[in-house]
Amino acid sequence: MYETLNAKDFNFLNDDDKDLLTRVSAYSAEVIGDVDPQKMRISEQLEKLRPVMQEIASERKMTLEDVFIKYMDLASLVLAKKEEKFKEDMQDFNITEF
Repeated sequence: MYETLNAKDFNFLNDDDKDLLTRVSAYSAEVIGDVDPQKMRISEQLEKLRPVMQEIASERKMTLEDVFIKYMDLASLVLAKKEEKFKEDMQDFNITEF
């Protein structure tokens, strides 16, 4: 299942990057839905996300490939930060051996 990213997950990004992530993430949740992205080839994902990414590419005068790469980089960064925060939050529950 695609993890939908939202504004609270990436408030550390600039406005352009937030906009890109918000739009692509919302679109991916809509068109890909419950499919595990790890079980879908990158080329299939790109094809499904092409409409929104093409729209963004046209608006920003970028290539489709550059938008896709930027999205993947930003999503990876946000997910890594979320994982880091989760680990920090879970430290309170760690049991140490005596």
